[in-house]
Amino acid sequence: MSPETIINVASVKHRSPFRYPGGKTWLVPRIYTWLTEKHQPSIHFIEPFAGGAIVGLSVAFEELARYVTLVELDEQVAAVWQTVIETDDGLWLADQIREFEMTPENVDELFSKPEVSLRERAFQTIVKNRVNRGGILASGAGRLKHGENGRGILSRWYPDTLAKRIRDIVNIKARLTFVYGDGLQVIEDHIDNPDVAFFIDPPYTASSKKPGRRLYDHSEIDHHRLFSLLAQASGDFLMTYDNAEEVDELAASFGFDTLAIPMKNTHHAKLTELLIGRDLEWARE
Repeated sequence: MSPETIINVASVKHRSPFRYPGGKTWLVPRIYTWLTEKHQPSIHFIEPFAGGAIVGLSVAFEELARYVTLVELDEQVAAVWQTVIETDDGLWLADQIREFEMTPENVDELFSKPEVSLRERAFQTIVKNRVNRGGILASGAGRLKHGENGRGILSRWYPDTLAKRIRDIVNIKARLTFVYGDGLQVIEDHIDNPDVAFFIDPPYTASSKKPGRRLYDHSEIDHHRLFSLLAQASGDFLMTYDNAEEVDELAASFGFDTLAIPMKNTHHAKLTELLIGRDLEWARE
């Protein structure tokens, strides 16, 4: 696949129930190329900053790894993955989504509950992700008003589709592990394992633009520590970052290879993001 090719995200199977800021659907075909050309399906695939987890889920569904570990620090997002992967409440969550009548009044009532169980927090998170502008879950995010074709909060509410995605994940959860915690710590825990492949998509706060700050409640990470850990890792890795001079310089300081990849954002504007790895020749072919 040429590095100049812009992936049509409509051609990629959508596996995540999240509509996630900075989602990596556009990168999934390149992840497939990276794994099939450089790695055996017996690897352990780890996504330390999973978010909506479109990449990790896609790898699990396509059986490109022995198993997949997803890691997330955000309590709201973690509640969804804990419910679907770690508990027996995934089907309950799917049923709640299908049965929920999406009205402003019902949304207000749902969000007003002061004490909720893990599975109820998961349901709140899915609804919030679908009714907030851009799917943003961070504190202070605004709710959709007009939406597409004046449909307001119904614009991104596809209950049957979302319920099916969750049921599908439940069906393969034996190949999935979820860790509610610090992605950097998980990288450090697996630093000596040569059979690990990390896909790393951290909040974009390394450049002066720092777009991650407005998108995520947990946006600050130690980027230098992240790069240092990966330089020591026995396994392989692939990172995607904001294409900014500061990031390019950081990658160069560790001797990493970089490649700008074109993509389209949610407004269909053509942008580039930076792939970072030890050797990206496979991506240049």
